[in-house]
Amino acid sequence: MSSTPHQNVSRVVDFFENLSQDNLSDIPMIYADNAWFKDPFNEVRGLAEINRIFAHMFVQVDFPRFVVTSQTVESQNAFLTWNFTFRMKRFSNAEQAIRGATHLQFNDAGLVSYHRDYWDAAEELYEKLPLLGGLMRVLKRAARN
Repeated sequence: MSSTPHQNVSRVVDFFENLSQDNLSDIPMIYADNAWFKDPFNEVRGLAEINRIFAHMFVQVDFPRFVVTSQTVESQNAFLTWNFTFRMKRFSNAEQAIRGATHLQFNDAGLVSYHRDYWDAAEELYEKLPLLGGLMRVLKRAARN
């Protein structure tokens, strides 16, 4: 019995909302072998590279957590909005948050074949870092004038 588009999205949402180092081995049940993934820092293809991106996240941050706030499903496409909270290991122990969106496309087997994340790295990340944040805010003000 094949899964419906809504079931496919529910499976992906559950994976992200419960993402941990322990369940990275579930990536082949979420992504197709040759899936394409892009976010503001990465553009990769294939399960090994997608796994590397998520594993690296756990090296960079503590307590990462995704909460999907909305989802729209149409045929083999889905659009998710989410909040990602974490604590930077190197810069600050304060909780940070990134708000973003993801466009997903599923193949006929119900696996993600296309994953594109959209979020503003300057506003959501760089402005919150010591030193760089001050420079980013100055540049932002200068661009408005």
